[in-house]
Amino acid sequence: MANYFRRTPIYLVLMQAFAAPAFAAAVATPDPTPVAAPVADTTTVTIVGEGKTRQVQDITKEDLMKVVPGTSPLKTLDKLPGVAFESADPFGAYEWSTRFSARGFNQNHLGFTLDNVPLGDMSYGNNNGLHISRAISSENIGHVVLSQGAGDVGTASTSNLGGTVQFYSSAPTDEFSLTGAQTFGSDSTSRTFARVDTGLLSTGTKAYLSVTRQRAEKSKGSGSQDQDQFNSKLVQKLGDNNKLSAFFNYSDRKEVDYQDVSLEMVNRLGYNWDNYAPDWQRAVNAAKKIYTGGVNSLDDAYYQGSGLRKDSLIGATLDSNLSDVIALKTTAYHHSDQGQGHWYTPYAPSTNGLPISIRTSEYSISRNGLLSDLTWELGQHTINAGFWAERSLHTLSRNYYDATGGQDTNYFLSNPTSVVFKQNFTTDTTQFYAQDTMSLMDNKLKLNYGFKSPTVKINSVSVVGSRAAGDLKASKTFLPQVGLNYALTKNDELFASVTQNMRAFQPGVDGPFSQTQTAFNLGQANLKPETSTTLDTGYRFKRNDFVGSVAVYYTKFNDRLLSVATCAGIVGCPSTLVNVGSVENKGIETALSYTVAKDVTWFNSFTYNDSKYKSNYVDGTTTVNIAGKQVVDAPKVMFKTELSYDTPVWFARTGAKYTDKRFYTYTNDASVPSYWIVDLSTGYKQKSLAGLKDVSIQLNVQNLMNKQYYSTIGSNGFQASDPTGTAQTLLTGSPRQFFISFSGKM
Repeated sequence: MANYFRRTPIYLVLMQAFAAPAFAAAVATPDPTPVAAPVADTTTVTIVGEGKTRQVQDITKEDLMKVVPGTSPLKTLDKLPGVAFESADPFGAYEWSTRFSARGFNQNHLGFTLDNVPLGDMSYGNNNGLHISRAISSENIGHVVLSQGAGDVGTASTSNLGGTVQFYSSAPTDEFSLTGAQTFGSDSTSRTFARVDTGLLSTGTKAYLSVTRQRAEKSKGSGSQDQDQFNSKLVQKLGDNNKLSAFFNYSDRKEVDYQDVSLEMVNRLGYNWDNYAPDWQRAVNAAKKIYTGGVNSLDDAYYQGSGLRKDSLIGATLDSNLSDVIALKTTAYHHSDQGQGHWYTPYAPSTNGLPISIRTSEYSISRNGLLSDLTWELGQHTINAGFWAERSLHTLSRNYYDATGGQDTNYFLSNPTSVVFKQNFTTDTTQFYAQDTMSLMDNKLKLNYGFKSPTVKINSVSVVGSRAAGDLKASKTFLPQVGLNYALTKNDELFASVTQNMRAFQPGVDGPFSQTQTAFNLGQANLKPETSTTLDTGYRFKRNDFVGSVAVYYTKFNDRLLSVATCAGIVGCPSTLVNVGSVENKGIETALSYTVAKDVTWFNSFTYNDSKYKSNYVDGTTTVNIAGKQVVDAPKVMFKTELSYDTPVWFARTGAKYTDKRFYTYTNDASVPSYWIVDLSTGYKQKSLAGLKDVSIQLNVQNLMNKQYYSTIGSNGFQASDPTGTAQTLLTGSPRQFFISFSGKM
């Protein structure tokens, strides 16, 4: 056991931590100046990315506190230009429905990290990460940084053809405190959060522990979406120039699914249509093709579907100031995941004679990784260089279990009656990078240039079934990034950047290995990883009463891979993977925050995004004409307006978001209409009340106007065409809901 521990990345960081103080003492000059300060846990961060060479914007702790506790921070980012967020639940945490995109890049083409630890692409059937809602409780997030067009070359991601989202956890406080919060709301929602901070101890240690319990019923149909979380973080000073930070987070999430619908189904069965549960007999009758109440097919509803995930995430980071000009930051991490997706299927009977069985998709992940970054201040130059290495072991299987009636089976099942397929994947990732930032003309001009060299190797072993086995490699020796920032005045600046990126192939439920072995063998020789080139340029400004930015961008994709659904997605037919050549994105983003009065702020953001396929593709022997068509799930126009009132005692915020129509077929013959959504929050706060500190009472109203609209599209994948509106790949948005929250500390 000891020898195994010595081989883990966590062990290497701890050994570096104990060695660092002695090394630093030997090389440090008197009164050393740290050169790589960690991101501050602050509530005031410039919203337009001042001084950056790329379009970068932030969400602060204050923004995160004004939404319903438990809300995904991705949903909070929806106010920023270029961002589209959709979910069928009010919290944005129901992972089957969650969709996040920036500038037409969906989340599968973006990169996500938490305290520098990679989260993968946060897709539902993830093979190399986990969703932010499971990685950490929203109350413990201190800061979120969004780069709409391209992330930094040092970001630990091989999916970010487009931008990146970096989450940072809050730091333990210097004073001892107990924090508690309670939320009640619509659909029997109850969320309890409790946290204890040790304060700064004499040993230079501070830490926190927190627990979260959330229970909520679905807004339609039957079933709940529940989650329990444990978070912990420790910060340890090591001498005067070094700091060790470590965290351990655990999540246990169970969510009952909403039924995926089509345009035709909503017209026939109603906006609030859902699955049959708890009516077991109706589900049995439907499986026997005895339909009632307007139902006319097996796929109109099922008894129930659900998703289960258990995750453990641990990370340790050592910040070492080796001298007054050299800093080293090293992060090691481990992530383990167990997951099951349940579907009561009428297509396969149980062995006990019931016409329904339970089909599962079962996942496991075990990954270990190490990141290291060296920063060297050399006159006018700031040089960064580093690497990222990860090994991920992922298992995917599809199994069947006997149904025994309408009993609760929302737990991890074992001992299947049959196994359809099982695949084991080993993914090795390495990425090296280097960059230099030059400051010229008395720091008015900043030039940034660098590159990264990612390599991802995947080995797939087919244990059971006919899904593909084999090896794939995606690698680029030189992916450059060049940027500049020029300060016209102290209040005005120009920025521009050009970046090349690559998205590696994906193992797991989607991607090349989800095909049959025959299809994989035929296409492997011509398979190329997706690449992109992004040009990002803009202007930032600030005055006494307002601050804002304007950005113009252009992106060209090469070798864009599309997964074309060949049947109802829940049935699980192998998808067709096609290369549609190039895709072009171009658009403009604006953001303006205006201080109307002392306590009143008006924020607006506008996005125009034109994303189009530039090539047709061939499906079998048929040419599918999509050249010049709009990219699916990429609204052309979005507009967000938000009015905020904030005093030391009272606060209120109301916002409205317009989202343009979105296509869900590649040929653009089917779409969902545009819509407006209005949200409201208001509350009362006191620094001290009845022996408590930072007391707050807050009311949130989601979807204030009770708008009926389609939230998620492509929930079961995208199809070439849907002329009759029967593709079951849509989810409706949640109705108006009310939440009241109480919080305080002592």
